[in-house]
Amino acid sequence: MKELLPVSGIITVLNTPFDPQNQVDEASLRRNVQYALAAGVAGFLVPAMASEVYSLTMSERLRMVKIVMEEVDGRVPVFAGAGERDAARQREMVSQYVQMGCQHVLFQIPFENETQFKKQFYDLAAIGPEIIMLQDWDANGVGLSDNLIEEFFREVEAFRCLKIETVPAGVKYSRILELTEGKLHLSGGWAVTQMIEGLKRGVHAFMPTGMHLIYTTIYNCFKTGEIEKAEQLFYQLLPVLSFSNQHLDISIHFFKRLLHRQGIYSTPNVRASLLPFDALHEQLAEALIERVIQMEEMLRIV
Repeated sequence: MKELLPVSGIITVLNTPFDPQNQVDEASLRRNVQYALAAGVAGFLVPAMASEVYSLTMSERLRMVKIVMEEVDGRVPVFAGAGERDAARQREMVSQYVQMGCQHVLFQIPFENETQFKKQFYDLAAIGPEIIMLQDWDANGVGLSDNLIEEFFREVEAFRCLKIETVPAGVKYSRILELTEGKLHLSGGWAVTQMIEGLKRGVHAFMPTGMHLIYTTIYNCFKTGEIEKAEQLFYQLLPVLSFSNQHLDISIHFFKRLLHRQGIYSTPNVRASLLPFDALHEQLAEALIERVIQMEEMLRIV
């Protein structure tokens, strides 16, 4: 009988820092990991969509996972993101993760049809990671069927976690928790804008980018019964989420600028494939970054 994976709280998704030569900035990545650990995060996911994953080479992805594992040193789980459009390349990536000792792997599988999806899932699961997290992503709909999720949960012992990123997410959280008797670990990803609803529905973890201290404080306040305090802090954050979550590329631009302003990343650079961030975006972002910095300063004082 499966037991619920004992990971609760904030599993932060790490942006990829780039140096002035557009190479992965390893020192900045290490600083971000240490900053997040100090804020009390429960785990890490790297690389993922917020990491500009499809702009990274295989060797860059493997190196990033290795760096994060070194910095974490076993204190919290590190989920290695295996997002890849090519099935053979994805199998190779999962194999490399397992060989390097990373036993928590996120499967991000393109959905063409259920037959293709099932084959790809089972092929990856056969490689042997100890813990599988499956990304259930659908920006415009309901995502994977309940029956498919239940089948994977029943048939694959390592399938322990589901990252739900559907629209809407709330009712699906409740359905899947009931279907799996609360034993499938659920994370809220892009729907972190519904964090309070997710907490009230019993979601185990949330996977945002940046703002580590604010998110961990909201989560911890809610879990210790300070629900009004958690809600008030979350509502202060809503203007930031309204701006940053209008598009994934805008989010990446914003959080890299925040991390740069905080002295964690040496540059706010992104790789060229992202949507442009124009002068008005920059103006709006600066005001919201100031809001985040002031919120974190207040939390440190308290």
